[in-house]
Amino acid sequence: MTSRRHIIALLPLAGGVSLLRAQAPGPVLDPKDAQAVSLGYVVDAAQVNKTKYPKYAGGQACSNCQLYQGAAGSAQGPCPIYQNRQVAAKGWCSAWVKKA
Repeated sequence: MTSRRHIIALLPLAGGVSLLRAQAPGPVLDPKDAQAVSLGYVVDAAQVNKTKYPKYAGGQACSNCQLYQGAAGSAQGPCPIYQNRQVAAKGWCSAWVKKA
């Protein structure tokens, strides 16, 4: 039989597990995803179709975009445009906005 004290003692552990789940990285964005295709997302900014996306300028990448939420120096990070799926730090899409 489980006592009330035992259950109360376990509550902080349950909270810690749910916190870890909330911080776990989301799935990686597939470049073939319909939304990614519509925004011209590429895993490597050097592969941007400059004819189709004339707004692209050298040096633009997800890592220096205002929307990118990955840690500095990380290979990938979440992007709210793609429901916080992981995008490549070296990637690019037409939603790119200069980081302030």
